[in-house]
Amino acid sequence: MADELWTVHLGVVEYREAHALQERVRAARQADAIPDTLLLLEHPPVYTRGRRSQPGELVMGEDWYRAQGLDIVDVDRGGLLTYHGPGQLVGYPIMRVPDLMTYVATMERAIVAALADEGIADARGRSGDGREFIGAWIEGRKIASIGVHRSREVTTHGFAVNVDNDLAPFGWVVACGLPEVTMSSVANEVGSEGHLPCFRKRMAFRFAEAFGRRQRLVSAARLEAAIAAVPVPA
Repeated sequence: MADELWTVHLGVVEYREAHALQERVRAARQADAIPDTLLLLEHPPVYTRGRRSQPGELVMGEDWYRAQGLDIVDVDRGGLLTYHGPGQLVGYPIMRVPDLMTYVATMERAIVAALADEGIADARGRSGDGREFIGAWIEGRKIASIGVHRSREVTTHGFAVNVDNDLAPFGWVVACGLPEVTMSSVANEVGSEGHLPCFRKRMAFRFAEAFGRRQRLVSAARLEAAIAAVPVPA
């Protein structure tokens, strides 16, 4: 299984439920019960705050955001505050990774390649410009974010690409620690919607290609069967 990448399409998953699944998949990967695995999904509307988040990112106050139907979750990934919502493609690679910055740069290249397949040829990764700029950008517009966590050489969390999602919630906060950042999406860049089904496939292919893996589509039930017997460390 060393050269395989299991790819699992999960649909829309509540954030905390997805985080719990990541922990279980990571335990299985650490035990070598499964190969490297890529979870692809969407989340209901939620802001997540990373380990470097600062007071003041939620400029309206938490009660205001919750009144708009937006959840708020503190997480163990790197990075600052970001938004997830329907129409955004979220990828959680659970992979054995010896070098974190090489991993992040390779992930950027995969995202840029998938965006080029979608007709967006001028995207580029900016991890070399500093950690605040990690992700994929089109000139000054950010279209994809990356935040990861690693334990015993195995990663959780990953990337989020704005595809067909509403961008307004980014404007209600200090997103990614950049007060003046302009967020964009595939739909915004190409002038039409409905890209997520095709982009999901392109992203999975380009991710496997970038990491030199052979993609194998695996159902959620198959993944559950593979990880069920592996205990999650306390």
